[in-house]
Amino acid sequence: MEPKTWIVTGANRGIGLEFVRQLQARGEDVIATARDPEAATELCELGVRVEQLDVADPVSVAGFAALLEGESVDVLLNNAGAMERAGDLGSIDYDLMRRQFDVNTLGPLRMVEAALPALRLGGRKLIATLTSKMGSITDNTSGGSYAYRTSKTALNMVNRSVSVDLAGEGFTCVVLHPGWAQTAMGGENAPLDVAASVTGMLKVLDGADAGHNGRFFNYDGEELPW
Repeated sequence: MEPKTWIVTGANRGIGLEFVRQLQARGEDVIATARDPEAATELCELGVRVEQLDVADPVSVAGFAALLEGESVDVLLNNAGAMERAGDLGSIDYDLMRRQFDVNTLGPLRMVEAALPALRLGGRKLIATLTSKMGSITDNTSGGSYAYRTSKTALNMVNRSVSVDLAGEGFTCVVLHPGWAQTAMGGENAPLDVAASVTGMLKVLDGADAGHNGRFFNYDGEELPW
């Protein structure tokens, strides 16, 4: 199978870094991004192409888009995200909440627009975005986490709209829940190993086609409710 070109955002640690490791191991071409590439030691040691990118900064995203001019990309993997406690009901920090929307919701949308010309030149035409079950309205039975939950719910709607708008061009656009994995965000007590999470998600993405477009999947392939 001919190698494909993937963009992986937020690739300096955790799930993003593991995606790069596994993609490189199977011979794919990877464009990995990090806000501070000089500090992304593990990522740079992998020997893949690394570019500076802050998905919350429109100027940074525009600069990255300029780097892609004339290139073809098969897969955009929107991995970069933030989870900060913005307070409970009655004491919400709205500045932190806006920041999470900027990273978790607007960031992936900026990236779709930035990468779209390159994706149109690619053969795979796959856009995959990491979301969370915490963004599922149906699954919310514990409340709280206003900033993170709502930013991910809005992200799911962004993907749904993008999936409709690009369906006629043969794109497949999905959102993925990586499971409760052992990352800086998930914590060391999380039950799921990062490698297992990424292996599962890659299996889902490798099998994704038009029938998967606009849908929400767990890392193990189970479809999740909105």
